[in-house]
Amino acid sequence: MTSTIGTSEIREPLGAGLTRVWDLKRVIWEGDTAFQHVVIAETEQGVSLFCDNDRQSTEFSQLVYHEALMVPALLLADQVRNVLVVGSSEGVVCQMAVAAGATRVDHIDIDEQAVKLCAEHLPYGYRLDELAAAERGEGPVTVRYTDGWKYLVDAAAGEIRYDIVLIDLPDERADEDAQHNRLYGTEFLDMCKAVLAPGGVVVNQSGCQTLWRNATLKTSWRRFTESFGTVAYYGSDEHEWAYLFGRADEVADPTALMVSRLPGCGYRPQSIDAAALTGNAIPPYAVRHQ
Repeated sequence: MTSTIGTSEIREPLGAGLTRVWDLKRVIWEGDTAFQHVVIAETEQGVSLFCDNDRQSTEFSQLVYHEALMVPALLLADQVRNVLVVGSSEGVVCQMAVAAGATRVDHIDIDEQAVKLCAEHLPYGYRLDELAAAERGEGPVTVRYTDGWKYLVDAAAGEIRYDIVLIDLPDERADEDAQHNRLYGTEFLDMCKAVLAPGGVVVNQSGCQTLWRNATLKTSWRRFTESFGTVAYYGSDEHEWAYLFGRADEVADPTALMVSRLPGCGYRPQSIDAAALTGNAIPPYAVRHQ
């Protein structure tokens, strides 16, 4: 459960013996959903979302985070028509996919209340009317409240194949009982790969690149290299997170391919250019040589 002291601060664990303290100017909403403790509050970074102690997004940095997660996938995939998003309660990446030309975006999230709270209180992502339309399946985005694992099992038996499968969840936890941990494992990555269209891409938020917090990234790198013929890395130069992108087939130079496609991308990123794609493509030494 969250460590909120008099609704004035949140203590976010970063690693063994390391804690980041967030000062809360005003708590907008706090409570337990069926799956997690949620706090939406005003901080020095604007309106911010916290789930079980972890900062998920802030008004100040969310665009950098979500572009680093989505833009390389848009560029590495051979087409952007059908997109599957698992998690990502705010809905920002779904909007980016539509801007890039996707005509079908299936957004799967297990926590209905969290998604609706984000639409109600966050100044980014879905508006309430957009979410309501997506819940009804009106327009390119359809929101379904179900377990991502179950959805992938059913999708594999169906006919729809996705150009991008994007997994955006809280960081994998050492606590083996954390329900979302199974959506990071090799078995789940293989399930995602099974529903890819030719030239499709699987991406997840893969962890933090800093030396004292890189255990998840090391594990994600090993899993992706075991599961995919091509693995591309993007370590945000303005955020603490790193992302991995996998294609089933082999691409000789995925970074060069992404750079070549950037000018024609339907979504125009504000925090990523060709230099960023090139400069942020090498995983840390400790990850490559684990």
